[in-house]
Amino acid sequence: MRRIFVYTMLVLTCCVFVTGTVLADSDVPKDEKKRTSLGKYITAGKAYEQWKATPDKIFVVDIRTPQEYVFVGHPEMAVNIPFELWTLKIDPASKDALLEQNPQFVADMQKRFKPEDTIFLVCRSGARSARAANELAKAGFTNVYNTVDGFEGDKIKDPNNPNDGKRMMNGWRNSSAPWTYNLDLKLVPYMTSK
Repeated sequence: MRRIFVYTMLVLTCCVFVTGTVLADSDVPKDEKKRTSLGKYITAGKAYEQWKATPDKIFVVDIRTPQEYVFVGHPEMAVNIPFELWTLKIDPASKDALLEQNPQFVADMQKRFKPEDTIFLVCRSGARSARAANELAKAGFTNVYNTVDGFEGDKIKDPNNPNDGKRMMNGWRNSSAPWTYNLDLKLVPYMTSK
């Protein structure tokens, strides 16, 4: 009886893995800013491995600004649908670029994807993509994952490390996942002139 149970569980596990219906989530992020209402999380390395196993069933969406997508680089297969847009202004206090929410974001996602599609959102470090996932959940999307370490990753926090303060700890760019500066016009349709 025990052998039948073990065999059945093995077969079910294989079926689930092959169909891609269950994904390997990372732990719930400690940083509250990276948490989502859907509670679905994945690291960049796992996101790439899952996409590679079933590229026809998983969509990688880079929600950073077009400037980040073009000049910092992006996952090779990632569609760029910006969640926020640069206002071309700098906050004098934080010295950060001022961003405002893209009013077309949800509509653009609805044009390209179905609410039940498996979508891995990627931003710089996982906070913006969490906010984007929450907006998509409000619009009825049910299978949106926050890539918790983003494209650039988290900052190294070690004053003795020459890379202290740089985003080199994890993330898509610092993993073995492929990325590029090259543009595929099918992935950035709004950038083409008409």
